[in-house]
Order: sequence, then C-alpha cells, then structure tokens
Amino acid sequence: MKATSDPQPADARRADLAQPGEATPDLDPTTAAPSDVIAQLSELLACTSWRLRRASRSELEPLGLTFGQARALRLLSRAGQPLRIGELAVRLEVVPRSATTTVDALEAAGLVTRQADPADRRSVLVGLTAAGDELLDRLGRARRESAETLFARLDGPQRERLLELLTVLNRRDPAPVTAGRPT
Repeated sequence: MKATSDPQPADARRADLAQPGEATPDLDPTTAAPSDVIAQLSELLACTSWRLRRASRSELEPLGLTFGQARALRLLSRAGQPLRIGELAVRLEVVPRSATTTVDALEAAGLVTRQADPADRRSVLVGLTAAGDELLDRLGRARRESAETLFARLDGPQRERLLELLTVLNRRDPAPVTAGRPT
C-alpha cells in the first residue's frame, strides 16, 4: 500500500518554510485585530493542527499508511470489537463509500479483516488483524514522541487546561449551532 500525500493549502506550505518560533505573516494570529479573538483562535488551532498533521505524515509514510487509514485503525482499536462499515463511516465522519475504500486498502495490506455480521448477514463487520494491532502500537509510540515535542512548550497545568478546552470543543453537539445560536 502506498501512502498518498495530502495536498496542503498554500498557507500551510508557507508555514513549513518558517523557522521555529518565527511567525509566518499570513498565519500570524497577532495580525488579526486584537479584539478578534475568534479569528486568532481559529488561526492558532489551524496552525497547530497542521503541525500535528505534518508530523503524522512523516510517521505514517514509512508505514505505508495515509492519515485516514491510520485514523480508521485507531477507531477500530478503540471500539474493542469489529464494527460495521457504516458505523466506521459515521465515526470517521465520511460517507460509507469512503470508508469502504479505506477498508479495502487496509484489508489488502493485511491490517483488517471483513466478516459477515452474524446478527445481519447483509452487513459486514471490520476488525483489526494481529498485524494491524502491532502496527498501531508502533504508530502510537511514534505519534506520542511527536506530540511530546510539540506539547513540551506547555507546563503540566497548561496541558491539563488545553485538554479540558479541546474536549469541550470536540464534544458532539446535540443540535447544530449557527452563528453562536442553536438551530
């Protein structure tokens, strides 16, 4: 299986050129109006996300995985049991066809297996193989090293607070929110 490189937006590529600790003008949250905290937060989260993605890409490439495939493996592992492809698609937040394509590639690499769902023979369950589990362990160690490097800038209480805030932001909303108000 060959890793495919995700095309990066131009601003993310320019961010790659900045030296550590140096702001890139078009990504510098301090260039936003000081009162525009939402714009600053948005830029900072986007920049941090891209830094994590770039580190992840360098970890995944030697393993022959894409970011989406690694995410699917992690979700299958966390589930603790085989999942229907439709459920995997929901958890990945992709359409079922995309989940099927991801599972096809993982199955071809020997990292997952498909089996008929005994409760509904029309459905297919996807589960990790021993090789998939082993690869996830290796990936987890590499991912942790990258994250430790990034988050080393924060002290313990700052990390705890960031974890708390990101947990709140990543909760699934019971109802869609538009412009700060539930719809």
